Amino acid sequence: MKKITNTGSFILILLASLVLHLSSCESDDYINDGGTADAHVNMSTYDFLASNPKFDSLVAIIDRAGMKDLVNSDITFFASTNYSVVNYVAAKKQKKIIETGDENISFGISNISVAELDSLKIYMFGGAINRDQMVTAGRYYTSKFGNIPNNRFMIKLRRTNDYSSYLDFVDYVNFTKVIGTLDSDEPQGTVIPSGLADQSYDCQTSGIITTTGIIHVLADNHRLMFNNERIGSN
Repeated sequence: MKKITNTGSFILILLASLVLHLSSCESDDYINDGGTADAHVNMSTYDFLASNPKFDSLVAIIDRAGMKDLVNSDITFFASTNYSVVNYVAAKKQKKIIETGDENISFGISNISVAELDSLKIYMFGGAINRDQMVTAGRYYTSKFGNIPNNRFMIKLRRTNDYSSYLDFVDYVNFTKVIGTLDSDEPQGTVIPSGLADQSYDCQTSGIITTTGIIHVLADNHRLMFNNERIGSN
């Protein structure tokens, strides 16, 4: 299983750790841009995302895919920031450049088909999945996209003792795309091809409770749709 690099600042980590420690790692408090806050926001999931510039690109994809009503239904949504989306779009643009031979091609979210953007449903799960439903061993869930052959999605609390000088442990909400067998279940010494390795990401913010559902925000180093296509210089 490959290691995950947490992209949050050390201050954010300490704040998140303090919240988790004081609540025995069962709190629904969340960390958002440097401070603790009430987990509840008095707006729908879509409106919350639309109100924060860090989700501008994600909202554009939701609009393009016609998923506003789905996003505002009773779901748990693992949301991606602009950083996640820009690299995804850049990879799609590079693919189009190769297909057309035109390095100056204009390409953006509006040029990606609605059918392809339907994959955004892999981040949506029916009902509430918050910290109090999560375990460190992980559980598999079926997304709104439905079953995908040889692919499963695990949601768990990833426990770390990296900050043992300050706290006993820290639990991060973690979202993993498992391809075939879970990497950690493979026999010791098994070499897993890079294309078949599990892709696992912590959340930089978790447990945002909107009037319609729950949002967990994935780390900025996650690329939307778990895309691994090459990004060119364009």
